[in-house]
Amino acid sequence: MNAIVKAAAATTHLMSGNEAVARAAWESGVRVGTAYPGTPSTEILESLALYPDVHAQWSVNEKVSLEVAIGASVAGSRAFCAMKHVGMNVASDALMSQTLAGVGGGLVIAIADDVGLSSSQNEQDSRFWGRFAHVPILEPADSQEAYEMVRRGFEISERFSVPVILRMTTRICHVKGLVTVGTREERPDVPFERDPSRWVLVPSTARKRLPWQIAREADLARFAEATDLTVLDDGPDKRLGIITSGPAFMHVREAFPDLPVLKLGFTWPLPIERVRAFADGVERLLVVEETEPLIEHDLKAAGLTVHGKDILPRVHELSVPVLLAAIGGLLGEPMAPPPEVAASNMEVFPRPPTMCVGCPHLSVYYCLSRLHRNISIAGDIGCYTLGAGHPWNALDTTTCMGASMGMALGMDLGRAEADKTRGIVAVIGDSTFLHMGMQGLLDMVYNRGNVTVMLLDNRTTGMTGGQAHAGTGHDIHGNEAPSVDFAKLVEALGVRKERIRRVNPYEMPTLFKMIKEEIKQPEPSVIVTNQPCVLIPEFERYTPLKVVDEDCTGCANCLNVGCPAILVTRRETTTSPKGKPVEKAWVTIETAACTGCGLCPSTCGPNAIVPAPGPLFDVPARGDA
Repeated sequence: MNAIVKAAAATTHLMSGNEAVARAAWESGVRVGTAYPGTPSTEILESLALYPDVHAQWSVNEKVSLEVAIGASVAGSRAFCAMKHVGMNVASDALMSQTLAGVGGGLVIAIADDVGLSSSQNEQDSRFWGRFAHVPILEPADSQEAYEMVRRGFEISERFSVPVILRMTTRICHVKGLVTVGTREERPDVPFERDPSRWVLVPSTARKRLPWQIAREADLARFAEATDLTVLDDGPDKRLGIITSGPAFMHVREAFPDLPVLKLGFTWPLPIERVRAFADGVERLLVVEETEPLIEHDLKAAGLTVHGKDILPRVHELSVPVLLAAIGGLLGEPMAPPPEVAASNMEVFPRPPTMCVGCPHLSVYYCLSRLHRNISIAGDIGCYTLGAGHPWNALDTTTCMGASMGMALGMDLGRAEADKTRGIVAVIGDSTFLHMGMQGLLDMVYNRGNVTVMLLDNRTTGMTGGQAHAGTGHDIHGNEAPSVDFAKLVEALGVRKERIRRVNPYEMPTLFKMIKEEIKQPEPSVIVTNQPCVLIPEFERYTPLKVVDEDCTGCANCLNVGCPAILVTRRETTTSPKGKPVEKAWVTIETAACTGCGLCPSTCGPNAIVPAPGPLFDVPARGDA
């Protein structure tokens, strides 16, 4: 990345879409870049932070990140904000108001849609925000276009005084292509102009801005008809014309190189008249769009006859095999069979996602799984969401960022009489708690909920790659920064000091006892774990462990910890004294991977798991330091 940062004008580099967006934001003279990490958008801000002359920051959530970017824009600077698709659900309150006020310096918002749900809880189409918020949508098809559209986005933003959304998808964010870059455009200092009639959006102000917003959208519609961001890629086979946008264009062109294609780079407002002209030159029209039929519905509303989701799937990526299978019928050709993801009789070795070796969350879910019969557990978004899987099966709900707090309160307030004796537990991570969990805990305290909160502080935003946040003690550049004290924070939110417990999660008997004690309390309580993620520098490795084969009885209790360093070497079914089948499994530990966390020995009755010191591991055993 350093070579790209230092690149001169008109040089070409292999860049992901995320890297290309960051480069273009910097070249556009952006002074403030903000985000909350979320796959597939995370690397945009990480890349932007490497460039000089720009303030890049992780915010506590997407709403705050957009508000910071809006503030920079109002102050006269060009500003940039990035998030994944679900992030705009959080940030939309700011967007829906600011679209009425417009912008000062240009404002571009990159929203990365996770088409195919590779790392998200839903698959939503961010193009809806263009229609909903009356802002333009730009859709690149590759890294070069992502770069170019960011630069054009700032021009459009300032020309029409409007936030501009760059709709990315995983296919653009993470796929690399050749990108020709330029140099940074130094922007003049523009002092803030005080104008309450524009920036203070009380009802009387906002009401007056509505006609202006409607007129602006009409101007944008005229721009859409003329812009070179929409391109006709003609072809000799006029039986079918395809209207498409984004990476779907690449799939269309590969699948049907002879069909004419109208490639929409500026997808809202739609260039209806250009589509009509395109339709006059072909026999039939097909809209290929990921994922919702937005363009299709708009064209039908304009009186055009088009095919779309009547033959194409409404979910996931529209890959070449999917297009070949669906479109053959429209061309009067035999329909190709739909692609098979995998043969129905094909046996694939299961590879479920799991936590890292020695993860401090392992003990939490081991304990919760042992108590699950008597408790209900509300989960949240982060690495600890994996607690829903094998071998723990220790989550009952997971909905969205911060939802564990409010849902746990609702489970408490709404439970049936037969469930009154069950404990309610909410599990949330440090970054997620700061993102949207604090308000839920405050609501829980205010409404006298009886919930035990497991606040898993691993000092990073783990699931997205270990980014900093307000509780880590450093910023995106690694510089020292203020760090929140979670115990003091939850006390300030109203949890009684006696019900705030800190615990080392590697001391599993202590943790187990603590959870049992707190779920019996008739009031909110918070247990804060205090060990770092195993993938960040703050984590301390200890002497790894090994299994003494002759002492192992095959009880397999250690497998229930869920550590991937524990491997099964032999399985056997025996019979208990009462004649019942008993499954036994003998194990070994991948010593090179083991962190010496000490969790598995605490489950081993015969004490068959012991330290494995050696010349490669010059570290103390856990508990000796």
